[in-house]
Amino acid sequence: MVIKPTNIDDYIASFPREIQTLLEQVRSTIRKSAPDAEEVISYQMPAFKLNGMLVYFAAFKNHIGFYPTSSGISHFKNEISIYKNSKGAVQFPFDKPLPLELISKIVRFRVSENLNKIKNK
Repeated sequence: MVIKPTNIDDYIASFPREIQTLLEQVRSTIRKSAPDAEEVISYQMPAFKLNGMLVYFAAFKNHIGFYPTSSGISHFKNEISIYKNSKGAVQFPFDKPLPLELISKIVRFRVSENLNKIKNK
């Protein structure tokens, strides 16, 4: 029986130490880039909310999946082109350094996007 995480700490703790370190780096980068965002578990993945969902992330067999919605992907398509990606996700392989500055830029973009949606309503 798989235990569903109730918070990001539980999610991260369920992985081996080296993966926990990577997940904590992603989490810390998101927190610094969106200090007012709320940590949640959504779709059984760590996620951050601020006036709506900002980003999700998760660990898989060979990569960290990062889900900044389709707008986050399309806005940074050139920067993420070196990674496997799709309409709403990008994969950061375990065998390469995490692009923490890129993650930060994407999160800041998503914060701005969500705040602008509220202003325009």
